[in-house]
Amino acid sequence: MPATPTGTLPTSGVTGRWLLDTGPLVALLSKNDAAHERCADVFASFRGHLLTTEAVLTEAMHLVGRRGAGACLEFFLRAGALIVPADLRRLQRCHDLVARYADVPMDFADATLVALAEEVSVGQIFTLDRRGFNTYRWRRTRRFTLTP
Repeated sequence: MPATPTGTLPTSGVTGRWLLDTGPLVALLSKNDAAHERCADVFASFRGHLLTTEAVLTEAMHLVGRRGAGACLEFFLRAGALIVPADLRRLQRCHDLVARYADVPMDFADATLVALAEEVSVGQIFTLDRRGFNTYRWRRTRRFTLTP
């Protein structure tokens, strides 16, 4: 699907494979979050596969706290997104990425998503982190397509 002039994908009837970052997940689970409605609309219209990492789950669980922990786990148990487990090769790549983007800075969850993008050749990411993912490159030169 072609990107719009702003670099984001349209959200009506979107299919495919996307990476899922922490921000949209937390916004979905937190009705008081400023991005809740916007992210809920994207989740509702998306018909593809969302891929993420254990680090994103951990970060989301921390941010939603005890009140949202059950809903966060249920999201994954109901196949809201597939968690792709890390291996030593990806952990080494995360180490390299964190060093490369130290000035941004890049946190571990973001590094796992960039490394996963490289591994599965997916450059579309559902994220609220514009600064980071407009800066990060997968496979050194490829830009991410950001949604919303």
